[in-house]
Amino acid sequence: MKCGIKEQRSVKYNFDCKLYLVTEESTPTEELLPMIQKAVSGGVTLVQLREKTSDGKAFYEKALQVKRILDTLSIPLIINDRVDVALAVEAAGIHVGQTDLPIEAVKKIIPDSMIVGISAHTEEEALKAEKSGADYIGVGSVFPTSSKPDAKPLPHETLGRIKDSVSIPVVAIGGITEKNVEQLHPYQVDGIAVVSSITRADDPKLAAQLLLKNAFY
Repeated sequence: MKCGIKEQRSVKYNFDCKLYLVTEESTPTEELLPMIQKAVSGGVTLVQLREKTSDGKAFYEKALQVKRILDTLSIPLIINDRVDVALAVEAAGIHVGQTDLPIEAVKKIIPDSMIVGISAHTEEEALKAEKSGADYIGVGSVFPTSSKPDAKPLPHETLGRIKDSVSIPVVAIGGITEKNVEQLHPYQVDGIAVVSSITRADDPKLAAQLLLKNAFY
C-alpha cells in the first residue's frame, strides 16, 4: 500500500495513502491537534487539512501548527485547494478538485517534490488526472456522507472501473465507516479517506485501528 516516497525540503515522507484523514473545519484547533496525534497513533498515514471558509491567515496559522506535529511523526500534510498556503507552510502536498486550478497550472508553481492529488468522479477525469501528473486520485463519495450532504454517492462499479483504468493510487472517500468499508474489498483501492469516522469518534486511535483492520485484513 506504499504510494511512493517524495522528499520535501529536509523532511523525507513515506507517502502511504492507506488511511487518509481529512479534517473538519469546525473542529477547534485545541481539539484538532490532539485528535490528529491519537489518530496517527492508531494508524493514520496521511492528513489533509481541509478549510473551506477560513481566511488565508487563519488557514496558514492552523496549517503551521498541524505541520509541526505531523513532522515529528513523519506523516505528510496535504493542504486542500489552497496552493499558496501549501507553499507557505512547506506542506508535503496539495489536493485539488475539478473546479480548482488545473493540475498543469498547479505543477508550474510547486516544487517537483510536492505530492499532488485530485478528486475524480469518472474514468475520463481519472485518466486526465494521471496524464496531467497527479500522484493519486480521490474517488467518491462511495457512500452517503454527512460531511458533504449534497454529494451524490458514486456507484461502486464506477470506483472499480476507475481503479482499473489508472496506474496511480486510488483512494476511496465519502461516508466510509468501520461497518461499511468491507463493501469496498472487491475494488482493491489503495487507500480510504475518512472524516467523521475519526474526527467525531470518542477514541480516534481505536477508530483508526478498526478502519484499517476492516479495510485491509
